[in-house]
Amino acid sequence: MLELSGISKQFGSRNILNGLNLTVPDGQTLAIVGPSGVGKTTLLRIIAGLESADAGTIAWDGQATIPEQLREQGILGVVFQGFELFPQYTVRRNITLAPTLTGATKAAADARANTLMEQLELTDQADAYPYTLSGGQKQRVAIARALALDPQVLLYDEPTSALDPALRDNVAALVNQLKQGGMTQVVVTHDMDFARSVADNVFTMPTGTEA
Repeated sequence: MLELSGISKQFGSRNILNGLNLTVPDGQTLAIVGPSGVGKTTLLRIIAGLESADAGTIAWDGQATIPEQLREQGILGVVFQGFELFPQYTVRRNITLAPTLTGATKAAADARANTLMEQLELTDQADAYPYTLSGGQKQRVAIARALALDPQVLLYDEPTSALDPALRDNVAALVNQLKQGGMTQVVVTHDMDFARSVADNVFTMPTGTEA
């Protein structure tokens, strides 16, 4: 279980988060919702260890920790809003890069990539480069890349922001598929229909914050 207690964040004189408490039970999907500018992405970046909180604590399975450590241990995986795929690498290499850099053999990384590409219907795109992919395919590659490290918690920043309704439904189906497999997930979104379609719990960001 991932627990946040008393998380606060300021940028200059702007109060972004103020004593926020949040719990994500194992195997569940939490949607963090609210309009643009309310601090959703700031909160996700703090959970991911990409931004430091000014105050508060984060615990994993009841033990205080720091998110950077969880990410380095492969417990946290992140799917970024802009996908952030490496344009110079094929789909396969985008998926295998992190595992090989963290000690996996090429054979093991390739085997894991094959499994993920089959699950996410990307096998035909294995040797393609990101510029040739559709938005939905890029989203699936970004998810496969995060899953390649076998995280216990997957974080998504606005996973449907650039997708049409049909592709949004595909991403929702994928999130629900991962949930059925026991994955704990946190989804930041301004899309309430998408949130309702994937989430066990919905957390609405308090008003009066900025980001």
